[in-house]
Amino acid sequence: MDQNTREIKTHCSYMDHGGCGLIVTVQDGRIVKVKGDPDGWLNQGYVCPKGLASPKRLYHPQRLRHPVRRVGERGSGNWERISWDEALEEISARLDEIRKRDGARSVAFGLGMPKGLDHFGQIRLANTFGSPNLVASQDVCHAPREITGVHTCGFYPVVDFKHPSELVVLWASAVTNTNEEGGICSQLLKQVGQGTKLMVIDPYRSSLADKAELWLPLRPGSDAALALGMINVIIAEKLYDAEFVAKHTHGFAELAAQAADYPPERVAAITWLEPEQIRRAARLYAQAKPAALAWGNPIEHTNNAFHAARGLVCLMALSGNLDVMGGNISPLEPKIAGLGPYVRADLVPDKRKQMLSAAHGVIPRFMTIPPAYLRRAILEGDPYPVKGFFSMDTNPLMVWADSRLTKRALESLEFFACAELFMTPSAALADVVLPAAASLEFDDIGHYGIGHGFILARPHVVDPPEECRAPMQICCDLGRRLAGEELWPEDYHDMLDMVLEPSGVSWEEFVERGHLQGPQKFRKYAEKGFRTPTGKVELRLSAAEKFGLPPLPAWVGFPEDIDEEFPLVLTGRKNKVALHSSYRWVEELRKQNPEPITELNPADAQRLGIAEGDQVRVSTQQGSIVQTAKLNQRVRQGVVYAEHGWWFPEEDDPLGGWERANFNLLTSAAKLGKEFGTPNMAAIPCKVEKVA
Repeated sequence: MDQNTREIKTHCSYMDHGGCGLIVTVQDGRIVKVKGDPDGWLNQGYVCPKGLASPKRLYHPQRLRHPVRRVGERGSGNWERISWDEALEEISARLDEIRKRDGARSVAFGLGMPKGLDHFGQIRLANTFGSPNLVASQDVCHAPREITGVHTCGFYPVVDFKHPSELVVLWASAVTNTNEEGGICSQLLKQVGQGTKLMVIDPYRSSLADKAELWLPLRPGSDAALALGMINVIIAEKLYDAEFVAKHTHGFAELAAQAADYPPERVAAITWLEPEQIRRAARLYAQAKPAALAWGNPIEHTNNAFHAARGLVCLMALSGNLDVMGGNISPLEPKIAGLGPYVRADLVPDKRKQMLSAAHGVIPRFMTIPPAYLRRAILEGDPYPVKGFFSMDTNPLMVWADSRLTKRALESLEFFACAELFMTPSAALADVVLPAAASLEFDDIGHYGIGHGFILARPHVVDPPEECRAPMQICCDLGRRLAGEELWPEDYHDMLDMVLEPSGVSWEEFVERGHLQGPQKFRKYAEKGFRTPTGKVELRLSAAEKFGLPPLPAWVGFPEDIDEEFPLVLTGRKNKVALHSSYRWVEELRKQNPEPITELNPADAQRLGIAEGDQVRVSTQQGSIVQTAKLNQRVRQGVVYAEHGWWFPEEDDPLGGWERANFNLLTSAAKLGKEFGTPNMAAIPCKVEKVA
């Protein structure tokens, strides 16, 4: 290796939640190779196609490289180049004007899924500005599991792949495609190779389902019913952990009475399963010690997300698999800055009462705004008007339910600015767009605030283009203008130091270590109980009536049911080379997934006169799109998988052909789950027709 070439260790990020240790080879200031780090704490050398292709984002010729301001109609694609000072001054002046005239709550801040410190930097930006409204996609990602866990057992039950399990249940968790939230698939595959059994609950028969003791191809959206059916069997056959239930749960008798209404025969009709499959699943899970339940975010994609999550936490409790090694654990964080002080929550003390979603009665402790409620505020002034919006790392036009409604909302804003890597369809509707640095170009901390008991060092390996700034630096630059220099440092590295300060570990030492982990301790409830009002796992929520919540998990029906016009069930499936709408312009990834695909079972395709490679129109009551048919025996009959997040950056259209294949033209935000404002995105009646 010559003197101009060096290898740098870091962690993957932004291509997903991140977590895989990487070794990046840099030559003359340019990345030339990426490989998995064999010593990587989570991945032990594994890395997915997205991680391998991640440097290609940095060098794309159409990457945003300087701030721009709109000079034509929104969405016309007419821009002028401006300086950073001009851009920051315009954004801060326009947002401040709205704040002075209509109040700080009339400005909202937005972001996508948590990727790094910028997530919490944006929350801090909203708080220091004085706005209670931080909009995120957490209504369909993570929050229903996390917040429901907090209410039920006092913590978010994280799957433990670090320690051996007798059985792992993959419930709507395509871990080999997503490596969701630090649950890197290499850890699970190692366990399976050593004898750990698998149960897979998913309408799609994955390669892991081929290795499973049991595969349950349930109907999309019926998760709550299946959970209740399994609870019925576990209680009726006395398979539950009697000692744990007696000492550490509240409301067992009420849950037992509720579950009695869900015998396997009734649940089978709802879930498209056989009664004996439900009985076998319950027995397998309850009798395995320990058993880990990896729950993916598809359970959060319907109005019934709360009931589904409640049912699964109750299953963990009944089987005694909460906070045990190899089960679903309550990780302890390392000595790092607390979230409240870091995001300056003290500056908006009445946030719970002021935030947009408060008027809609969302569940307590859910502190981000569901996108549906932002759009109501913009378009209807409900419960009060929102006039300004600043977002980072998100593409609402493609990823929020009901894309046409999103477009109307963004076009109706008095002022809209964003920071992005590429001119996405959403960025094309903005007034000012800031060029963000990409991961691998700035220093960052991964997994802070996600509740997994560890944080990861993400040192930069190359410098960004001259005018591209780290997302956290953008937060600092705007924060100093909007909130004052006493609340924001000049250099974003000070924000990294704030996280690490309680640990006594410097940034340099952190990078050398690679990660910080909290102390490993299990069955903490034996000494301290659970962090709930009763001190126990609340199978029946003790504060349900106070907060207007359902006290027990229940099956309340599908948001919409199939009929003669729409006889199939539409859902989505994560693609291992895509991350929602991100990186459609990365050639190496696009080659592996060149066009949007709709998958259906060959039997359904034959009945509909559809052949492999046909262009098909997928329609729901909301609208229709065109994708390419793929016949796949692994898709259960009656279910259709259409790909999510598709747009076409290669087209001349400034909005990237956003209407052609966009999954969210098929979804609606008219009906929402009360607890999280969740729309129905995974159990949608549809029809599929060959395009003439």
